Amino acid sequence: MEVTKKRSLLKMISWRTIASIDTLALTWLVTGDLAAGLTVSALEIVTKMCLYYFHERTWLRTKFGIKGTEK
Repeated sequence: MEVTKKRSLLKMISWRTIASIDTLALTWLVTGDLAAGLTVSALEIVTKMCLYYFHERTWLRTKFGIKGTEK
C-alpha cells in the first residue's frame, strides 16, 4: 500500500477546515468575542497543519494495525 504526499496534504487541509470552524465556534461561544475566535482559529490553523502532516506521515511508516501487509 502506498499513500502519496498529495493525499496526506489534501487530508490535512480538509480536516483543518472542519477543525478550525469548530475552534472558531467554540472560542466565540466561550468568550462571546468573534475577534478572539478568529484569532485563535488563525493561529491554530498553521501550527496544527504542520503537526498533522508529520503525524500522518509518521503513521504511514508503520505497519501496525494494517492487515495483509506481512510478507
